[in-house]
Amino acid sequence: MLNRYHAIADAIALLFTPYAEVAIHDLASQKLVYIANNRSQRELGEDSNLNDLQDNLDLQVLGPYQKRNWDGGQMRSISAVLRDDNQRPIGLMCINLDITVLSSAKAALETFLSGSTLQPQPAVLFQDDWQERINTFIHQWLQQHQQTLSTLGGPARRALVEALYHQGAFRGKNAAGYVAKILGIGRATVYNYLKNIKESV
Repeated sequence: MLNRYHAIADAIALLFTPYAEVAIHDLASQKLVYIANNRSQRELGEDSNLNDLQDNLDLQVLGPYQKRNWDGGQMRSISAVLRDDNQRPIGLMCINLDITVLSSAKAALETFLSGSTLQPQPAVLFQDDWQERINTFIHQWLQQHQQTLSTLGGPARRALVEALYHQGAFRGKNAAGYVAKILGIGRATVYNYLKNIKESV
């Protein structure tokens, strides 16, 4: 009856190839009866060593929990209790995901993005950098209004241009064109927004 779960094991292993191994254990025989993408170098028919789990078989899922592979790889595992048509536990499907590469990538990203070597922006370079000020303001405005550049509609774009206007963003040369490029609209549209804003002030 555990054969019905083989395709599921294969599908999970393929989806997360080459990092996932899926093993199926027979609770009656306490043996490993199927394994997809064998990363642990186990053999079919070997002992499952599941005696300690007998008292937990009323659960549907066990884990996730940490394991260590034979090669030292860091594994994150989770097990699902398999049942027959009468809901009696007959097997255990264990999904073992090797997260060694992900952990290394996470550590590298944390080191790279930590900013420990960053210094404050040099005032001599940024005091006249109107583009930097526009970028910063737009980013903060979008966060405050829970928006993104890709989701901004016409009214929101006009509101953003108006906010930029009141911040003095358009004093810089070619600022209107720069804002138009960021918002993905024509320069004429920005000029029209500004004209209406100035008339309403």
